[in-house]
Amino acid sequence: MNIAMKALPRRTVLRGLGVTLGLPLLEAMVPAFSVVARAATKPIHRFQAFYVPNGMAMEFWTPKAEGKDFELTPILEPLAPFRDQLNVISGLKASWSQVHAGASGSFLTGTIRGGRNEMELLASTSIDQMLARQFERETQLASLEVALEREGTAGQCSAGLSCAYTQTISWRTPTQPLPMESNPRAVFERLFGDSGSAAPAARMARMRQSKSILDSVMDKLGDLSRDVAPQDRRRIQEYTEAIRDVERRIQLAETQRDTEVGSIDEPSGAPLGFDDHIRLMFDLQLLAIQSDLTRVVTFMLGKEQSTRTYPQAGVPEAHHPLSHHGNQIDRIALMSKINTYHMKMFAEYLGKLRATPDGDGTLLDHMTILYGAGLSNSTRHASDNLPLVLVGGGAGRLKGGKHLRYPFDTSHANLLVSILDKFDVPVEVIGNSTGKLQFDTLAGV
Repeated sequence: MNIAMKALPRRTVLRGLGVTLGLPLLEAMVPAFSVVARAATKPIHRFQAFYVPNGMAMEFWTPKAEGKDFELTPILEPLAPFRDQLNVISGLKASWSQVHAGASGSFLTGTIRGGRNEMELLASTSIDQMLARQFERETQLASLEVALEREGTAGQCSAGLSCAYTQTISWRTPTQPLPMESNPRAVFERLFGDSGSAAPAARMARMRQSKSILDSVMDKLGDLSRDVAPQDRRRIQEYTEAIRDVERRIQLAETQRDTEVGSIDEPSGAPLGFDDHIRLMFDLQLLAIQSDLTRVVTFMLGKEQSTRTYPQAGVPEAHHPLSHHGNQIDRIALMSKINTYHMKMFAEYLGKLRATPDGDGTLLDHMTILYGAGLSNSTRHASDNLPLVLVGGGAGRLKGGKHLRYPFDTSHANLLVSILDKFDVPVEVIGNSTGKLQFDTLAGV
């Protein structure tokens, strides 16, 4: 039996000047002679939510068959390699059907109504924040909220209501929406800064040093590598190379923008190309989860009413106007190209999770990931039959390979209750929920 030379606590971190570097799960963090101990060790269960804006081309999304014998539709086809850990969910209706505001505003909150004007903020605590409270004593960051588009929460954005509803899916309390960070540099500093935040003073100190995150702890990394077994050495090397690559890409993005980092309130860092930006944000989330800096992440691929164009997917037309396609099949087909492109990028991320070891499995084995939109047929702002999937092994608590169709108008808040239940965080009611969903007892399953 190969035994590490040194036993390490699971929460081992390396500190440098203004830097805290968390480590992935190593063999040395499992007790020596640990065959029995390893079998008894409960894997860490993590949650991620991915939100896509402006509804879905439902004709290209919904499988016809139910149960295990369904065929993947064009939008879902990129998830074919993960079919064994995929549950497609149909039939659920959003709790709050207030156009775009209700779509993202209720996605993780299940709230049945929000404020009455652009000044009043009112929703419900989102399930990611309920889980964050459960994990906050065990991780450096209770949760991480990231996005691909900058927010502007002043004034009204949808139906005369505050922009907060369309530009975040995470609510710490019913009156406290959490901002989504779109700047990779700020996310990187939050993950690896000593304070767990992108504090201006700490960032300035590191910038004056002209050192990377890894440079600040390189001596400690060398000492650690000498004290652990070869398999841990390889894992540390792969992990640190990934950090170095992310940091290099952020620096390259800043150079390409030809922007000096003179404003701490508005740091540069987002790459010019969407593909580069989303991959960088995915890799930052992967590092956060791999090193157990946080176990709860929310990610908005776009905000509601986004007018981003996708020429790389063959769609030069702005997303939101296209989503009002008037049920014209040619325009719906264009809409589906955007949806499929998002899914392809998501599948890339899932591949990285599946390729990352975590205990006796992979990160994907030990995660529950909710992906979807708060609208279905966007041309009529439909809030019924939401396009949703659950991906991941749920730390042994989710079985995949199914299309689950629930009775029409079943509240999507029931899904939120069910997700919390899988994390042993029971709640009686969220929004207009009427109970938990049954994942394994539907006809044909």
